[in-house]
Amino acid sequence: MHRLNLPNKITIIRIFLIPLFLVFLISSAKISPLFAASIFGVAAFTDWLDGYLARTTKQVTTLGKLLDPIADKILVTAALIPLVELDRISAWIAVVIIGREFAVSGLRTVAMSQGIVIAASWWGKYKMVFEIIAIMFLILNYKILFVNFLLLGTIAIWVAMVMSLVSGIDYFIKFWNQFNIKLSQ
Repeated sequence: MHRLNLPNKITIIRIFLIPLFLVFLISSAKISPLFAASIFGVAAFTDWLDGYLARTTKQVTTLGKLLDPIADKILVTAALIPLVELDRISAWIAVVIIGREFAVSGLRTVAMSQGIVIAASWWGKYKMVFEIIAIMFLILNYKILFVNFLLLGTIAIWVAMVMSLVSGIDYFIKFWNQFNIKLSQ
């Protein structure tokens, strides 16, 4: 049996941080949003870190290619659903973002079964950045002087939703283009 490399261990740590994150996110204690946002921030950072380490140390593995996007989707979904319950995000926005994640995952699975590789796009990377920013602000939900975190989070989640749609369409276009090329060969 192969031992896990460092990038994969970091991905697994991200997955294990999610239940701890949820405990603080749904807790009613005053300090809980700060802990929840901190844990979410660390988990989001590990998304960048594991990919960076895998690429720079040439430790990209099939397990990592499978686990990393699953960990990302679980993290974002685990944040969005409670934020709906806490009335910080509209349910339909969460459904659009989560639905896009399932649709793109399904599309990538179909593509892979056809021997087609759809690389991650910059749209998807920017989407993830805005999701992280939005979720952090929405978790914190503070008003400090003239700064309203809920408003900033709401604006960022709208941007993330639009980018979700654009990147989802981009994935589908890439798939169809590559699928049509494959059919014509």
